[in-house]
Amino acid sequence: MDPRDTAPDSWEQEDDVEATIDGQLDSEFASLNVNAKPFVPNVNAVEFVPTFVVKAHSENLDSVVAVEKISTMEVSESAAPVENGDSEITTEEPWDQKEVEPDEEEPGGGSYGDRGPSVAATTEETTPETMEEEEETPAPKVPPTQPDAPKKEHINVVFIGHVDAGKSTIGGQIMYLTGMVDKRTLEKYEREAKEKNRETWYLSWALDTNQEERDKGKTVEVGRAYFETEKKHFTILDAPGHKSFVPNMIGGASQADLAVLVISARKGEFETGFEKGGQTREHAMLAKTAGVKHLIVLVNKMDDPTVNWSLERYEECKEKLVPFLKKVGFNPKKDIYFMPCSGLTGSNLKEPTDMCSWYTGLPFISHLDSLPHYKRSSDGPVRLPIVDKYKDMGTVILGKLESGSISKAQQLVMMPNRHVVELLSLLSDDVETDDAGPGENLKLRLKGIEEEEILPGFILCNVENLCHSGRTFDAQIVIIEHKSIICPGYNAVLHIHTCIEEVQLTALICLVDKKTGDKSKTRPRFVKQDQVCIARLRTAGTICLETFKDFPQMGRFTLRDEGKTIAIGKVLKLVAERD
Repeated sequence: MDPRDTAPDSWEQEDDVEATIDGQLDSEFASLNVNAKPFVPNVNAVEFVPTFVVKAHSENLDSVVAVEKISTMEVSESAAPVENGDSEITTEEPWDQKEVEPDEEEPGGGSYGDRGPSVAATTEETTPETMEEEEETPAPKVPPTQPDAPKKEHINVVFIGHVDAGKSTIGGQIMYLTGMVDKRTLEKYEREAKEKNRETWYLSWALDTNQEERDKGKTVEVGRAYFETEKKHFTILDAPGHKSFVPNMIGGASQADLAVLVISARKGEFETGFEKGGQTREHAMLAKTAGVKHLIVLVNKMDDPTVNWSLERYEECKEKLVPFLKKVGFNPKKDIYFMPCSGLTGSNLKEPTDMCSWYTGLPFISHLDSLPHYKRSSDGPVRLPIVDKYKDMGTVILGKLESGSISKAQQLVMMPNRHVVELLSLLSDDVETDDAGPGENLKLRLKGIEEEEILPGFILCNVENLCHSGRTFDAQIVIIEHKSIICPGYNAVLHIHTCIEEVQLTALICLVDKKTGDKSKTRPRFVKQDQVCIARLRTAGTICLETFKDFPQMGRFTLRDEGKTIAIGKVLKLVAERD
């Protein structure tokens, strides 16, 4: 056999072989025709026309077709291994899901044929990974309903309650029942959760997308998702229940129109959440301070063996909660609605359950759909408190439009820095729109400002009507929980709309009688728990705020210190700065 046709065992060996061949090549080079005519291209040759443009039945064109067939066969052969790998990845997936995928990938209806098999294979391969990062992958199902999207009322629902009450699980179950998360994704989560011996957590993974949240089973950031019913469009804000992450929960509650207080009916769990240090009390109070008017109390884990859909346990939880919620400021007849459910099995969330014959009301999703409309002024001044910001082909901000309406290419002002910005694009729950009304949760891409120049708590306003900003203000404060007395010079952390700032109580102006509302004539030297006072506060930096009378959403605040909520209050008057 010719040594040139054999594969070398090593590179050194190949060099030796080439050295031996060199001698043989001399004779072969000598036989070449050196005086051959140089190649001159024929400029007047007939122009080449591909077969798919003109179908002429000539022998010439037939030969071209043959050549093309050979080349396509070569391409498909090289692409074949990719397709093989793809089929291995997707063996676990049900076939009915497989057929649906191309339609989701390309709403335009274009087929993969245009892009060649290797491209198709790679796009399909990447889908499982992208699903992990963005759990709302089925979101593109919404765009077809865009023309009538403005007709559906927008409502923001915040899920609050003690840690491990089942907030994220209920959120995940609602997304599954309304078709926002497909079965295949949930099956994948279930497998992964089982590997970690946490099979009951898989539903919460639809909202807890962070790896740390999944490992510990505790929400840290406020999770966002959305679902639609026949009449309304809901945004779910899944607040963290752990006491270390209450500041995040306040940010979530400040965007909500409606709160769902999730409590666990399991023996011992309800009591822990409701006792002095539990978050059930604190969250209900913070939701009221954040301006939530309507509260739905979901008594979760009713399917637990210690409860077993018992009416006695349900009534016991209800009796303990009502007096407290009344004290916080909710009206038990109008503002509060109790409902039993099970987040893990989905009982009484979408369909009524046979297990619970004593409950005659509507299931949770139907109840949300039947709620009365919220009154919102779309012609008021534009006010959009910023919750979060990041870089993505420009500066992107997230927030809820509290009042007014905005549209694409509009000029707005970022307060308190007075930066003039332009709106490049608007996304309402991941669906691009040209304009948005009050109450919508928006993602805005801005021009004319850098991401570093924005902080959560800044506010977008229209040029004609800017919001107020300052450092000193007078406020009415209710001291909720504080061991000792509070005197002028006391420092705390102020949470007002989405803004978090250090604040100092500079002066106590007067005490207010809780029952009559009368103000004391003399200045108090201190205030203690359960007292109401009017005080002057001064923040460390300039913040945006309004008086409670003019704009309630930006005039309510909470004071926190040492991980506890100390006071709640409302802004009465803005004090001009002395130079």
